[in-house]
Amino acid sequence: MMGNRRFRRTIGIDYSGAETAEASLKGLRVYQTSGDSVAEEVLPPAGPKRYWTRHSLADWLIDTLDGSVPTVVGIDHGFSFPIRYFERHGLEPNWSNFLDDFCAHWPTDGKHTYVDFVRDGSVGNGAARQGERHWRRLTEEATGSAKSVFHFDVQGTVAKSTHAGIPWLRKIRQARPQVDFWPFDGWEPAQDASVILEAYPRLWSSLYGSEARTQDQHDAYAIARWLQEADISGEIKQAFAPPQPESVAMTAQVEGWILGTTWPPTDKPRSRPKSKGPRRSSTTATGYVNRNSQEVLSRTGQPGTDHNQIVYILQCRHCGARYGANGSDVFQRRCPECGDGRPGIPTG
Repeated sequence: MMGNRRFRRTIGIDYSGAETAEASLKGLRVYQTSGDSVAEEVLPPAGPKRYWTRHSLADWLIDTLDGSVPTVVGIDHGFSFPIRYFERHGLEPNWSNFLDDFCAHWPTDGKHTYVDFVRDGSVGNGAARQGERHWRRLTEEATGSAKSVFHFDVQGTVAKSTHAGIPWLRKIRQARPQVDFWPFDGWEPAQDASVILEAYPRLWSSLYGSEARTQDQHDAYAIARWLQEADISGEIKQAFAPPQPESVAMTAQVEGWILGTTWPPTDKPRSRPKSKGPRRSSTTATGYVNRNSQEVLSRTGQPGTDHNQIVYILQCRHCGARYGANGSDVFQRRCPECGDGRPGIPTG
């Protein structure tokens, strides 16, 4: 069974951003498979803490990912932030630099430090690195249900887990530079490398019976089991493929990408009947409106400023401004007049 397998071990982690990095957290759960074995829960090292702490989990991952056993690890929290965050704060679109900058402002791995301590200004300088709760990464839009990494204080959010977990990703990356963090280190992981990636258990948890597991346990179990089954079937290779078009993949290498999501987002069923008009799947079709309320008016035929691109005329539905944009940028374009977007491309 192992002949065509890429990984010999899979690990699923349902994360928790509660309390401090040293707190024993009932919601922080780990499941693991080895070879063809069933997914089993991994308990924390023997000691006074009944459950995992974020600190002890990071230490365990560093010890486990020593390169001897190719392993894929799925963790249930965001690994990066939306492009708008980088733009607002003048940050280079580079994940390693993002990690350094974030940790300088959000030291949530510190002793006795709650995420809320940074939020309210008691620790660090979180006020200098904020985002908006309505900002979502492309991969969150692709799931159809994942909330923003800035959407705090609501059920089902990963905002607190994300802000608590990112510093530990940085520590693991520093301790194990040979580990691939997908997709930041490339869409196709290096042969025999171990991989850490972002997982969204809602994609897979309904595939398996929960038996006697709690929801946190089942989410970790589902991640570990799906990764194992996808590795056996070869589906994981397809899941590693970059989304299309290329502009989405480039954005995703800054924002991060949830394994198993695809672009464009799939429409969710609605309670009201949908319009019977023709459905447009192309982001450059006349009448297409992107997530920032920018509408495609026409195709100019004029060469764009990106490779092999054509300029399209867009109109802002908020202020009415019209401007030119590359076809590859239409899906994420913001108005240059009222939405802090880049200047439009001049058209003849």
